[in-house]
Amino acid sequence: MDIGDKAPEILGHDENGNEIRLSDFKGKKLVLYFYPKDLTSGCTTEACNLRDNYGVLKEQGFEVVGVSVDDEKKHQRFIAKNELPFHLIADTDKTLVGQFGVWGEKKMYGRTYMGTFRTTFIINEDGVIERVITPKEIKVKDHARQILQNK
Repeated sequence: MDIGDKAPEILGHDENGNEIRLSDFKGKKLVLYFYPKDLTSGCTTEACNLRDNYGVLKEQGFEVVGVSVDDEKKHQRFIAKNELPFHLIADTDKTLVGQFGVWGEKKMYGRTYMGTFRTTFIINEDGVIERVITPKEIKVKDHARQILQNK
């Protein structure tokens, strides 16, 4: 998905099995952030930065939802361990990562594998993608500021 595209109505199911829809965020900007894996250092740093700045993000009209291919139980542990105030979509069937084009071949330590590219989509009040923060741009320790910077 690119800037100007309408985001899908059904986004998936959260850590409690509840369906998350785009229309749930009507009148707000949605920060839909895709991350590789629960309970890993970079993903924890990013989630905690968003947690620590959640009040400011909400004041500015943003709602935050994270997405990874981890299951609901792992999301529940990640949320509990880090006291995350936002929902995480369990995209176990890789539907959403596929729709948004953030699933693909990655390389680390000389190993090639399939995974999620850390990417954030800012979706406006009308459900249209207005900004994409790419994997090369994202700074996990300062991600909330990046989101607020060009609002």
